[in-house]
Amino acid sequence: MIGSLHHTNLVKLLGYCFENHEKLLVYEFLPNRSLNKVLFDPMGRKQLVWKRRFMIIEGICRGLLYLHRDSGKNIIHRDLKPENILLDRDMTPKIADFDLAKTFDIENTHENTEFVGGTFGYMAPELSRHRRFSTKSDVYSYGVMVLEILTGEKISEFEGSSHSMSLVDYVWQHWNAEAALAVVDPYMSNEYQRDEVVKCIQVGLLCVQSDPMKRPSMQEVLVMLHNNRDSLPVPSNPGYLSQHRIFTF
Repeated sequence: MIGSLHHTNLVKLLGYCFENHEKLLVYEFLPNRSLNKVLFDPMGRKQLVWKRRFMIIEGICRGLLYLHRDSGKNIIHRDLKPENILLDRDMTPKIADFDLAKTFDIENTHENTEFVGGTFGYMAPELSRHRRFSTKSDVYSYGVMVLEILTGEKISEFEGSSHSMSLVDYVWQHWNAEAALAVVDPYMSNEYQRDEVVKCIQVGLLCVQSDPMKRPSMQEVLVMLHNNRDSLPVPSNPGYLSQHRIFTF
């Protein structure tokens, strides 16, 4: 399935080996490693000027839209996080690691699973609570990553950095108090358009709403990223405290 997927924002599978009980997947070489290595490294994130951060936000969106709708296979990734976003020489994001991916019937709004796979913090509340997943589960994970890209903060470590709330709630409180720019990563200095950054914060908050029906689709997110902020819906209170420790199943 992975070998049949072709998109600028998906990692390219070149081949595989299954010999003497050794299983190997061979992917294209991506010199900038993962988003996790760059975004949360004090030296690495200096490279992430606003233009590059927006390119990464948009690129992940396009890759997800391809998986959800345009691949013809209707795929839910189920483990989106910065570790699974690889960066090429030009910092173009590539979604990787499809170990937990599932195909779905486009006629169904959601499915249930006995196996809760994913990473807490990025896992949608309906998945961790009710074992229910859908494309909106990926949208939630995407929203968390958008907030991480904008703040430079890692959701699993945020509470330990003198904060008593989750990163999602922290951003929500500032946005709701009309002080959204106070959460922006200081490594970006002031070299960004304020309206664009606030718009992306609003998009991130729309994606992490606790009710999956209120979250936009990835197609809607792509439109929002290029529309005027005034045309965006108003997000509701996330109402869900993300887990702060990370476990991968």
